[in-house]
Amino acid sequence: MGLKSNLHNLKEKYKGTKMAPAFNALHTFLYLPNDTTHNGTHIKAADDLKRTMNTVIMALIPCLIFGMFNAGYQHFSALGTPVDFLSWDAFYIGLIKILPLVVVSYGVGLGIEFIFATIKNHEVEEGYLVTGMLVPLIVPIDIPLWMLAVAVTFGVVIGKEVFGGTGMNILNPALTIRAFLFFAYPTWMSGDKVWIQGAVERTKEIAAGANIDAISGETILGSLAQGHHINYSVSDMFFGFIPGSVGETSTFLILLGALFLIFTKIGSWRIMLSAVVGALTMGLIFNGVASSGLITETSKFYTLMSTEFWHHLIIGGFAFGVVFMATDPVTASQTNKGKWIYGFLIGFLSIMIRVFNPAYPEGVMLAILLMNVFAPTIDHYIIQGNVKKRMKRLKVKTA
Repeated sequence: MGLKSNLHNLKEKYKGTKMAPAFNALHTFLYLPNDTTHNGTHIKAADDLKRTMNTVIMALIPCLIFGMFNAGYQHFSALGTPVDFLSWDAFYIGLIKILPLVVVSYGVGLGIEFIFATIKNHEVEEGYLVTGMLVPLIVPIDIPLWMLAVAVTFGVVIGKEVFGGTGMNILNPALTIRAFLFFAYPTWMSGDKVWIQGAVERTKEIAAGANIDAISGETILGSLAQGHHINYSVSDMFFGFIPGSVGETSTFLILLGALFLIFTKIGSWRIMLSAVVGALTMGLIFNGVASSGLITETSKFYTLMSTEFWHHLIIGGFAFGVVFMATDPVTASQTNKGKWIYGFLIGFLSIMIRVFNPAYPEGVMLAILLMNVFAPTIDHYIIQGNVKKRMKRLKVKTA
């Protein structure tokens, strides 16, 4: 009660000043707002945007914790001294590498949100609460912190604030940040070094003449793009004991997060299901092309084309992107029929980009950003189609 009372007093003290948005944000983050509506409401509910965002963060926490263990596990495995996955040694490596990513992501992102709220004199928007957690989970473990800070600044300012803030952006902010990193610093977002903690530093030591062994930790998609075959079991791929972005490797935990979001009615099951159908469809088409002899085994596309169609669901960032970013309610389609089309095309295009772009075999990021742009168009034509159908029925009844 003392903290709540003090915050309330500060809120009243700074009411109407430039600092009001900051105190209001802190107050409503910790406590349920005491404001009530008086008229014009159609739906009354106990939740608000902050609680919705916190629910998504809860779904992401298992991926974050698993990523910490996996980061250490992959580090020691690459050194040739494997440790138990659920060991303190593995967790400690992941903790000291991933926690700074989370701190920088939230520190820079929320700092910019507060600055814009103070300048514009409006309430602090809650949209970055989820983005701040997503960003550390979709980047390589060894990404330099200053690069992450620059990318977050770009994503928040250019990807969201210039459009008017939360609810007005046309592109998913987290994917905008990742896209900026990929195009601005491509060597830090691809290759066989950045996915394993310490591999970059070890490579520099070798270049300087140190007599030590190199660490190689290429992702499955990177290996397939080079024409190599998968060296991991289906179990390892499904549960996530593989190199990759911090939180994207465990399809099992992502699936649990998807079920949680569907149960809480926050994530759209239509988008998730249709994206899976789209990916499987494209995968089956490529399997058919590879087995028909239309493409030779020496082709750079053959290995990815011939990969079992359902394997595409459990490798790379496909599952994570579909569950946590394609379902973003701001940038996704809003109509039910539009969600089916939107999700299907994301899945379809994701696998297509994987196969035809060996330089960047992970296609879900580009597929989602592309469909973010077309989502309003999809909804527009569906709504217009419904209007035309109703107008026809009205003419029939009045005839």
